[in-house]
Amino acid sequence: MPLSEHEQRQLEQIEQALYADHPRLARVMRAKDPRVHYRRRVIQSAIGFLVGIGVLVAGLLTKHAYLDVAGFVIMLASSLWAIASYRKMTGFLVEHRAKGRKHPKPASSSGGGMMERMEERWRRRQERDR
Repeated sequence: MPLSEHEQRQLEQIEQALYADHPRLARVMRAKDPRVHYRRRVIQSAIGFLVGIGVLVAGLLTKHAYLDVAGFVIMLASSLWAIASYRKMTGFLVEHRAKGRKHPKPASSSGGGMMERMEERWRRRQERDR
């Protein structure tokens, strides 16, 4: 169901207020390719893994067991975060879910803004509930 003109104006005002109040968040929301965000997370988790190795080595050199454990936990958390981000970046989960579907996932609009993405999500949610 399409939005009325009044609702469309309200949503545009909300979007403009978001751009004015939180430009960084608006820039992130406007990004076309979400894989960029996941790639950044993979890089951050790799740096976290290296920090974990450093803490682990420091614990071995100073013979403090709590540093060894902390380093291992940092390495483990970083690894799990990297794996989850990498799977989302490569679309592994989406492809895996799509195999169980009877019909293919509808293509999203390529050059659309925030409203088009929200409408597409709403349409998919409505189709899924039927």
